[in-house]
Amino acid sequence: MFLFFSLINRSHSISLCPSRMSAFPHSSVIPHLSISVMSAKAISEQTGKEFLYKHICTSAAVQNRFRYANVAAETDFERLAQEHPWLLTERLVVKPDQLIKRRGKLGLVGVNLDLNGVREWLKSRLMRETTVGKAKGVLKNFLIEPFVPHKQEEEFYVCIYATREGDYVLFHHEGGVDVGDVDAKAKKLLIGVDEKISEDSVKKELLTHIPNDKKVILASFIVGLFNLYEDLFFTYLEINPLVVTKDGVYVLDMAAKIDATADYICKSKWGDVEFPPPFGREAYPEEAYIADLDAKSGASLKLTLLNPRGRIWTMVAGGGASVVYSDTICDLGGVNELANYGEYSGAPSEQQTYDYAKTILSLMTREKHPDGKVLIIGGSIANFTNVAATFKGIVRAIRDYQVPLKEHEVTIFVRRGGPNYQEGLRVMGEVGKTTGIPIHVFGTETHMTAIVGMALGHRPIPNQPPVAAHTANFLLNSSGSTSTPASSRTASFSENRAKVEDSPAKKNKTGAPIGDVPLPAAKSTSLFSKHTKSIVWGMQTRAVQGMLDFDYVCSREEPSVAAMVYPFTGDHKQKYYWGHKEILIPVYKNMSDAMKKHPDVDVLISFASLRSAYDSTMETMQYPQIHTIAIIAEGIPEAHTRKIIKAADEKGVTIIGPATVGGIKPGCFKIGNTGGMLDNILASKLYRPGSVAYVSRSGGMSNELNNIISRTTDGVFEGVAIGGDRYATVFLFALLNGTEEYKIGQAIEQGRITKPVVCWCIGTCATMFSSEVQFGHAGACANQASETAVAKNMALKEAGAFVPKSFDELGELINSVYDDLVAKGVIQPAVEMPPPTVPMDYSWARELGLIRKPASFMTSICDERGQELIYAGMPITEVFKSEIGLGGTLGLLWFQRRSLAKISSPVSPLGDRFGGALDAAAKQFSKAFDSGMLPMEFVNKMKKDGKLIMGIGHRVKSINNPDMRVQILKDFVKQHFPSTQLMDYALDVEKITTSKKPNLILNVDGFIGVAFVDLLRNCGGFTRDEADEFVEIGALNGIFVLGRSMGFIGHYLDQKRLKQGLYRHPWDDISYVLPEHMSM
Repeated sequence: MFLFFSLINRSHSISLCPSRMSAFPHSSVIPHLSISVMSAKAISEQTGKEFLYKHICTSAAVQNRFRYANVAAETDFERLAQEHPWLLTERLVVKPDQLIKRRGKLGLVGVNLDLNGVREWLKSRLMRETTVGKAKGVLKNFLIEPFVPHKQEEEFYVCIYATREGDYVLFHHEGGVDVGDVDAKAKKLLIGVDEKISEDSVKKELLTHIPNDKKVILASFIVGLFNLYEDLFFTYLEINPLVVTKDGVYVLDMAAKIDATADYICKSKWGDVEFPPPFGREAYPEEAYIADLDAKSGASLKLTLLNPRGRIWTMVAGGGASVVYSDTICDLGGVNELANYGEYSGAPSEQQTYDYAKTILSLMTREKHPDGKVLIIGGSIANFTNVAATFKGIVRAIRDYQVPLKEHEVTIFVRRGGPNYQEGLRVMGEVGKTTGIPIHVFGTETHMTAIVGMALGHRPIPNQPPVAAHTANFLLNSSGSTSTPASSRTASFSENRAKVEDSPAKKNKTGAPIGDVPLPAAKSTSLFSKHTKSIVWGMQTRAVQGMLDFDYVCSREEPSVAAMVYPFTGDHKQKYYWGHKEILIPVYKNMSDAMKKHPDVDVLISFASLRSAYDSTMETMQYPQIHTIAIIAEGIPEAHTRKIIKAADEKGVTIIGPATVGGIKPGCFKIGNTGGMLDNILASKLYRPGSVAYVSRSGGMSNELNNIISRTTDGVFEGVAIGGDRYATVFLFALLNGTEEYKIGQAIEQGRITKPVVCWCIGTCATMFSSEVQFGHAGACANQASETAVAKNMALKEAGAFVPKSFDELGELINSVYDDLVAKGVIQPAVEMPPPTVPMDYSWARELGLIRKPASFMTSICDERGQELIYAGMPITEVFKSEIGLGGTLGLLWFQRRSLAKISSPVSPLGDRFGGALDAAAKQFSKAFDSGMLPMEFVNKMKKDGKLIMGIGHRVKSINNPDMRVQILKDFVKQHFPSTQLMDYALDVEKITTSKKPNLILNVDGFIGVAFVDLLRNCGGFTRDEADEFVEIGALNGIFVLGRSMGFIGHYLDQKRLKQGLYRHPWDDISYVLPEHMSM
């Protein structure tokens, strides 16, 4: 059975070659989920033309460069005319610049006017509401350009857009408002990935109906336009009409989208780009606030207001899940009352979740609704987010808003799963009891979207839902033994191995698939087995430990991770657990060394960042031993993804991703964080194979499928989350490029897929919204009727697939199909076998409150546990503000008194918390600044060179929890230093690094390093050469030595004062790396 679970996506979903479906030789049902991403963003016409005029390289004479003026409600026309004198001398065109299509047809273009005529024309339109299609919106932003007199035969149409196989150039010799169906009329030229466009090919393929006198001009312009499109990472660029006269080329109307993920590459050419909202949807300040939070966070926070007066509000964890909840609300008739779309995911902190939740609660308690309101706090099963931790932020917000929530008669429905979700649900239930707000709480025992039916009154609310076991219970040996019995361990390795590996469930030898004539089986292909070995790129200790724990409960003989690659350190070994004992896994600086020393590895799991994922993936494919690469990073530019796919296709390498959580083959192998933590793996029975295979594009939703399948069938045979990027792919079935979901239907009809297929395309809500909604990680995009989820579901059902009425009924349908197969003897459910037990990690047990540990060390002079460092009971901000100087600080550290003489110093009171990156930070930032590198270019270069940026990053502090020492020093330096050029440069670098990970801040070391360079260079006491020499010889680290010495003396005196004896570190906290024959 094959479950195919898909979210609508414009012709770029997974491609299947159905004849290779034997990749799942023992599975009986297969699901697939397909989603597109939000990287391609529309830009205004003014921005698009600015890019074109600045950067196009062509021999064609492009006219009217930079001759445009922007008009809004606050525009002063006298000043506008002074800034653009041509407005007073030329005939003009005026039109709204708000992503509106077919403006000419809608009467929204004023032509051949003078400036007074433009002002008169705008009176009836500027700040007036108008309807475009189903969308109503206010016309706020207009563009004025010179009017270009021309003939109809001088108008042309040109468009470039990206597809999986390359970029299509469309050209039609008739342009303008009546161009009609260009897809049917236009000439097309495909420029494949990594191929170059030429004027000869353009003339031959596109310009067959063009007079010879214009062919040369048009060919040069189109080639220049395509090169611009590639260089600036456009994904769509349309000009209609493009006018060619005897004077040159005029770009009259233009629409464009760029790949926003390429910002780190194109920053120097793009500058700061604003992405306007779709017409018909206002840009609310709350949306901007959440977008700013998102930009400062490594997590994902999204909010779109659809109907602020609606009664149905959502707060959903996960991109795919957020779309599924919106679908279900719309399917159950709630589309007109759905107030918002949004999602929070990627392990946001308690503070970030609080800020997100309070924004939604504030919005929903501004206007009362006669029927009261509902808040749906939903989500799929998290992979690694601590649900209880994120719920703390939501609980704080509910407590803060309890009075307005009760006044507005708000009822809250909660459903969540994942690490520590039981504690999160308990806390959520408690806050309902203490505040008097009706809160209904459900866990993984309840179908993900069941709370929607409850909230909308379509299904009853259970009085006492079943309570799932505590997270810890899954990890405890039911026999009470603290170790895995040797006999069962041996049995699971030898006696049962063949049975588990060869077949997850017994098959009826003569049973044919339902309703199909048996076809000859294609050659079986499989990516993973019990003997698969992998290399992990990146220092992802949690993911690696999760893989090893999975290996152990699957009774693998050896770990699936052979080595790690991490370019930022030298070769070394990293500690991990294999069951109850510690093992060492080698870490290599260079990939070539890892490959040479581990020739049995054929899988690479890449946790490289979006900036380095492309280069590291292309490097990996140079090694023939690698057959599969999983790319975890999201936000890789689409052009790079297509190049990866092309190279992989040529070399026969399977690519899973990008933007994937990975994949899992129960009983054999799992990629990274797939399947979540061990408790979820055990609860979903992923330690042994079942009879259902699935393909998904969302990590959270793949976990939800694991849960649904384990509760409705005998479990998962194999599952892959192919990733959220538009061109993400997995060549699991010898894929054909460019295949849509309709190919699945065709394969079923043609008998090439012989297994029962359960399908669901999510994104059915998209057709119900009046304006375009930018979905999050699981954003859906459909430009014609055949591309909508509704059309795809209908086509798949007509082809013979099993399609539920909504996601709400997916589990019931899977169960029905599975039960039918079991009843007919096609499959026999797999026999359960208890897996070996794995001890819980100390840090996780402590977080769950299951253990306590006596402290090994006492101190009374400093405390770094909270939000702020404390010296002898005095917060570090107080140390600075009170200006006690070096002497006072020494008094605190040494004698717990402000007793020593005051010695003024703005820097030295950092004591024992001072780090040692001063010199390196000063040198790196100085060199980059002096060479004229942009901050983005500096970050990219350091990443490419495999070097850490010294002075960037903090273990505890982040952009959302700033280090007050840095803040106080920053204020001091800004106030007293003559120049802060290097500090400002470093703060610009911080903006870039914190946009990907919130703790990559400019830390104390880095700040002091750059501030001292500014001081040395600009204080007047040193020449530039002398200042640079002091930095070069390491003078700044003298401050480091001073601070450490102060702290060390302080701790020595403190231990004497506390009457502490000789300190002996606990031996069980030490890994003894001894020769193997000497190990205990």
